[in-house]
Amino acid sequence: MWRVLILALMTGVTAGGIADSARAQTAQPAPKNAPAPKPAAPAAPTTAKSTAKPESKPAAPPAAVAGGAEPTLIGQFGTWGAYSATPNGKKVCFALAKPSSSKTNPPNRPRDPAYAFVSTRPAEKVNNEVSVMIGYALKPGSESSVEVGGAAFAMYTQGDGLWIKNAAEEERMVEAMRKSADLVVKGVSAKGTETTDTFSLKGLAQALDKIAQDCRR
Repeated sequence: MWRVLILALMTGVTAGGIADSARAQTAQPAPKNAPAPKPAAPAAPTTAKSTAKPESKPAAPPAAVAGGAEPTLIGQFGTWGAYSATPNGKKVCFALAKPSSSKTNPPNRPRDPAYAFVSTRPAEKVNNEVSVMIGYALKPGSESSVEVGGAAFAMYTQGDGLWIKNAAEEERMVEAMRKSADLVVKGVSAKGTETTDTFSLKGLAQALDKIAQDCRR
């Protein structure tokens, strides 16, 4: 459910789109430490596909989202927004950002917006889980990579989502993200298009501190 919540926040999909995304999730196996199946490629959002340079701030929350919960912006730190919500009575906190720049090869291939987020779900004992919604269906069986602080981390891919392949490295990855300037995400679409998204990490450390504080309440 938290993935549906964040998807609604990021794309501003309608209630029907949220329901379609929720149904899509049930068909996928769950990777590491996830309480619910990861989504397949999300239902087509109501917004048009974008080829322009992404905006510098995350999207504003919609009026209402799944589970009767509305994400609340609890702080904006650089390009990262810190949010909290309580879908179905379970608190979720997350930091969310759009890329500061995106490239595709071949160029100008259409895609939905990409987002990186770091989520904390106390009820599920999940803390600072990093994932990326890359804005297109990834090539089945492919692996993507994330580069941060001079280190590269292999990412597990499914649908339009990426998660760190080796869960034991996630804490080290988050610490590197706190101290570094940029996060670079590379992926390959189902049609063979290569993408490189660069996320500014300015403000991430403050956003993570804020959600850690808020999620303890």
